Amino acid sequence: MMPPDGITPALQSMIANGIELRGEVVVWTDGAQWAQPPPGNFPDMTGWECFVNSFHLEDLVPVDVVVSDDGQPWISDSDQLVLLRHGVAFALEVCRLVAALDQPIAVRCVVATNRTNGTFRFHRTRAGQGWVLPDLNSYQLEKVVVVDVEPPS
Repeated sequence: MMPPDGITPALQSMIANGIELRGEVVVWTDGAQWAQPPPGNFPDMTGWECFVNSFHLEDLVPVDVVVSDDGQPWISDSDQLVLLRHGVAFALEVCRLVAALDQPIAVRCVVATNRTNGTFRFHRTRAGQGWVLPDLNSYQLEKVVVVDVEPPS
């Protein structure tokens, strides 16, 4: 599942910047400075984190994104797999960062691809605040991988 040469330098740079707890939310160390305080315009803290901790994988992983005559991007199945591989490897690095926090917390990373893009997002795991469908097989137009990390018990 892992990319043969590891994650891209751009993804490695994001990992090098790290993550931190800011009150009840987890964010990139240098991120979310522009955002309204949580939960902002979102119904809960998880939605806020999914928004501020989200990016498009195709912006940082070299894949072919073909733009059709109508302006729609298109990513092949094989390049979606490349995005998934980088996204999962990146999620495992995020899990390593979470485990190294002074106060380890439960975090969920969500990697998703479809014919137009690939996204990565992460959020603190909270009861009653899920942002993915319980049955990942119910996604028909997307490929979705969820990576969870929990503190040791």
